[in-house]
This record gives sequence, C-alpha cells and structure tokens, in this order.
Amino acid sequence: MGGFTAIGDKTSHWLQYPPGSEYMSSYVEAHKGDYDVVFFGLQAYIKEYLSKPISTADIDEAEQIITAHGLPFNRSGWERLVEKHDGYLPIRIQAVPEGSIVPVSNVVCQIINTDPEFYWLPSYLETSLLRAIWYPSTVSSLSYYCKNVIKAALEKSADSRAGLPFKLHDFGARGASSLESVALGSLAHLVNFSGTDSMTALVSASRWYGMSEEMPAFSIPAAEHSTMTAWGRERESQAYANMLEQFGGEGNTVAVVSDSYDLWNAIDNIWGDELKQQVETMGGTLVIRPDSGDPAKVVREALERLSVKFGYSLNSKGYKVLPDYVRLIQGDGISPQSLGKILQTVMKAGFSADDVTFGMGGGLLQQVTRDTMSWAMKASAIQIDGEWKDIFKDPITSRSKRSKKGRLALVKDQQGNMSTIKEAQLQSREDNLLRDVFVDGKLLIDDSLTTIRQRTGSW
Repeated sequence: MGGFTAIGDKTSHWLQYPPGSEYMSSYVEAHKGDYDVVFFGLQAYIKEYLSKPISTADIDEAEQIITAHGLPFNRSGWERLVEKHDGYLPIRIQAVPEGSIVPVSNVVCQIINTDPEFYWLPSYLETSLLRAIWYPSTVSSLSYYCKNVIKAALEKSADSRAGLPFKLHDFGARGASSLESVALGSLAHLVNFSGTDSMTALVSASRWYGMSEEMPAFSIPAAEHSTMTAWGRERESQAYANMLEQFGGEGNTVAVVSDSYDLWNAIDNIWGDELKQQVETMGGTLVIRPDSGDPAKVVREALERLSVKFGYSLNSKGYKVLPDYVRLIQGDGISPQSLGKILQTVMKAGFSADDVTFGMGGGLLQQVTRDTMSWAMKASAIQIDGEWKDIFKDPITSRSKRSKKGRLALVKDQQGNMSTIKEAQLQSREDNLLRDVFVDGKLLIDDSLTTIRQRTGSW
C-alpha cells in the first residue's frame, strides 16, 4: 500500500477542491528552530515508496480498508492513474540537494502534479512526504549543530581537528521508536559523523545512498554493564584486564564502561594502578566510559584523576592532553545543550577537547518531533480553469502560522545568503536551488552519501 500512505482526512479531499482544479503546488519548510536545516532523506523515501507503481491489487486493498473505515475512496481516480500512467505517480518533486545547509523558514522541497486530472495527488502525499523529510532532516540538522559545537571546542583547545568525524558516536538504536527510524535517523547522523553502533544505518546507506562498495562508518569493541557486572564486584579488575587482553594491541581502541560500582576507584586504583602498565604498553588506546552522574562534573573530575595517574602534556594552545593511550567517552545525558556545557567545563579546567569523545542516544534519534523545527507542508498555488492563483493561510489568531504564497524558488545572493522568492521572480531557471528530483515515476538524481557529506563543507 506504499502509494496510499496517507491519513484518513486525505481520502475525501478530491471532492473538496474547487471545480476546474488542474494543478496544485505545495512546499515543505522548517518554519523555525535553533538549527540550520541540513536537508536529508528524500531520496530514501522516493526509492522505498514512490518508485514502485500502483497496481489494481493495491487499489482493491485500499478501497476495502478505507470504505470500511467510513471514508470515501477515489477508486476511479486511482484506476485512471493505472490506466493512463501505468501506476506511476504523475508528480514533480523539486528539492535542494541533500546535504544542503539552508536557514530555517525557507522552501527546501516543492511538489506539483504533472497531469491536470490528478490535481488531488500532491496534497494526498503530504503525510508521507513531510514525514519522510522532517525526521531525517531534523536529526541531520541537530547532528550538524553538535558537530559545530565540538569543532569550535577543538579549534580553541586542540592542535588538530582531525578526529572530529569520530567525536560524536551514535548510541541511539535501542532508544528509537522503530527499525525504520534507526535506518533513517542513524543514517542522517552519518551525513556529519563517521561513528555509529547502528548497523541498520550501514544497510540503509548501501540500499538508498550508494555505499555498497564503501563503508560509511566505524565502531570499536566496547563493554556494557552486563559484561562487566557478570564478573562480580570482587573481580572487577579481572573484567577490565580481560578487555585489554581480548581487544587491546597495537593500533587498537577499546572502550570500557567503568562506573558499575565506583568510577573513582576504577580510575584511581584499577586503571591507574593495578592495570596501569598494561594500559601504557598495550600499543592501543583505552577509552574509559562514565555512565552516571552529572555529565559535566563527572567528565571534569575523571579527566583530573586520569591526568594525576597517567600524566599529561600541554599542547601548543596551553591545554592539557592525556597520553595517546587513554581517553574518555561520555555517552550518558548527551544533548545539544549538555554537550556545550561539558566542553566548556572541560576547557575551563584546562583540558583539551581532544581528551573526550561523546556518544548520543535518545537525544539524537528520539527526542525530536516535527515541532522541533516546526516542519510543515503547505499548499501555496493552484491552477483553476487555466489560471494560477496564490493560496495561503493567514490565521488572525496566530500570525506566526502565516504560510508562503505561489510557486516558489530558493535563491542565493552574491554573499551566499539564501532566500525564498516566487518562481516568477527568477531571472534564470539556473538560479533556482530547487532541482527536479522525481518526475512521473522516475528518480532523476541518485546521490551517494559521500557526495552528500561533501555538501556540508566539513569533509
């Protein structure tokens, strides 16, 4: 039922438009928010849901469900679509290139029917099209914001920002609402970073974004509380020693959660005393993971204790850097807001952002909604009996919900500033940053994740 992915109120809309309706144009934007938009996810939606034609069997199934639900069903319209277009949707979708960074309150996608018989189709797709854009684009936008926070901290306190692509690891798979949410959200994070524990993102990168011959992200062996507490409190040091034995070695990195009982004892007496020689000589890097308490305070104190036990050097900017064989990762309580607070606390204590990496779970994939960036898809123009009319909403009770008018375009001025204008105001079609992505059942642009990453300007 891919072509019928709508909510109930859509099924009666073909009867609600004015007589003589021929073309309907709608646009998608993030109306407001704290982050610039990093546009992502449309290609996955097109490949998964729009590339397969509607069949008579689909129509039969939809009619049975929708009419039993108490709603009218436009069977003749869908049958005409199969007859006239072989089941492929006669629509044109324009969008900015995926990976584009666009200020909020600008058009990023626009849809119109290409056959006047199907004036009802663009708005029918609103539910699925908007959902396909708002969720991955919001995750990618949030992730990009976090990347800039970490980047700024590295530029202030580190000699290099080479490790930036691995500074925010995706811990979110178990906290997401569904497998498809992980596939889309974790993949959206990979527009900005190269670290993930979401294997589903690797599959979706191959399936939808041309990464079958290239690995888009990486991870390391890591302990969890079950594998550490299975040894018991009395054998905690043996549990840690086993991690070094199993996964340590030249060039290897291993992460060990160390707060199952007493983080400070683990740092001072186990890592920093009993196993100190093994840590120093294994040839790789031990990443110690706190997982409880106030993140900023815990990270600062952990770094201070590690510097006492393992020493430190001062980099060219005067910040403390732990030896290469020991680092810290904070994966508990990470959000865009707490991330900045932790980094500020760390640097205020004299430590480089090089010393710490972050993991983000629910804050990355699940604690976002359509309202996070006020995403909306609105009809903005209709052609009736050959005449185009601007249409818009302008509620007296909420001027902030005023929508845009007309067929739209996105342009950039000589200073690089983007703005939304009416399509009729374009001096040249080439000035429009919206490009045809899907027309009459055909995907016209098939970008790889590598290409999309390059558009963010940080790869």
